[in-house]
Amino acid sequence: MTTSEPLVANLEVGGRAPPLVQQVKDLFVLNPHAELTVSPSLSVCRWSAPLLQRLERSMSSVTIPPPACMLRPLETPMRYLFGPGPSNVPPRILAAGSRPIIGHMHPEMYEVMNDIKRGIQYAFQTENNVTIAMSGSGHAAMECAVFNTVEPGESVLIGVNGIWGERVAEIAERMGANVHRMVKTPGGYFTNKEIEKAMEKHKPVLFFLTHGESSAGLCHPVDGIGDICRKHNCLFLVDTVASLGAAPIFMDKQNIDILYTGSQKALNAPPGTAPISFNERACHKMFNRKTKPISYLFDMTYLSNYWGCDGKPARTYHHTGPVSGFFALRESLAILAERVKGPFATFFLVI
Repeated sequence: MTTSEPLVANLEVGGRAPPLVQQVKDLFVLNPHAELTVSPSLSVCRWSAPLLQRLERSMSSVTIPPPACMLRPLETPMRYLFGPGPSNVPPRILAAGSRPIIGHMHPEMYEVMNDIKRGIQYAFQTENNVTIAMSGSGHAAMECAVFNTVEPGESVLIGVNGIWGERVAEIAERMGANVHRMVKTPGGYFTNKEIEKAMEKHKPVLFFLTHGESSAGLCHPVDGIGDICRKHNCLFLVDTVASLGAAPIFMDKQNIDILYTGSQKALNAPPGTAPISFNERACHKMFNRKTKPISYLFDMTYLSNYWGCDGKPARTYHHTGPVSGFFALRESLAILAERVKGPFATFFLVI
């Protein structure tokens, strides 16, 4: 940057010029021809010449030339996306995501996050306080759910009827859980009787089921499974990444303990954020652990504070959330809330 006029810096009463000058020197490249003049009151300092020289973003000493692809503009095709996700993003959501960036811990950002929390509660049909949006894809929420509610050596029961059950099984194995798989051919259906029989045998602390198995085109019923889990003191974890917003799900009524989804499918937002909610049973398990979760980034002790869910008066810095992604997610949830027939009404999007 350059200055065409001498810089005038107003100092606080009783202040001194040298600290200000040093701060400027620490931050910028000074024009060596600029001279400092300080008023007798030490309230104003002036530079006789432009203070700052132009700072070029150059790398004159590099030996590797810039790649040709970086010297041409980005080009992407316009396509209609009919797969399980990502889906086409409406202009309204794209516009929200392009709003000016604000700080991830600014009060205005906290208001956006509070709106997102309420929007997720509506979409999930839950009153759970610990309801947030993960910074990451649906896999981030998947790992967060397992890492926080399961400890090494504990028994976990996974319904595998497509790739997502197998993915959760691998995540649980990596963190040291004792994993038991209920396996069906892709798109297969687990009866409640089969699920209860497996629980009686393996006594898991967590049972996982995919609601919308996108790899097989199955929307699995969940009625009654939450009741079975409570009977056997087991948490019920449900993946709705491909189904939330398109197929009915009622977290509280169906006794689902942990529910998560992704932003980029039926919610029509860009990829990169993942709503997740924990009820009181899940919170009791994850906040009374004997060991710390293996992931710092996904530790719900910190994330619940970052999202204002722990009742503490101040939020502590944990990580820099995807500000633009949160703007877009908020707009997506707003569109969902505007549906007069509820969050699961069928609709058609024209781009």
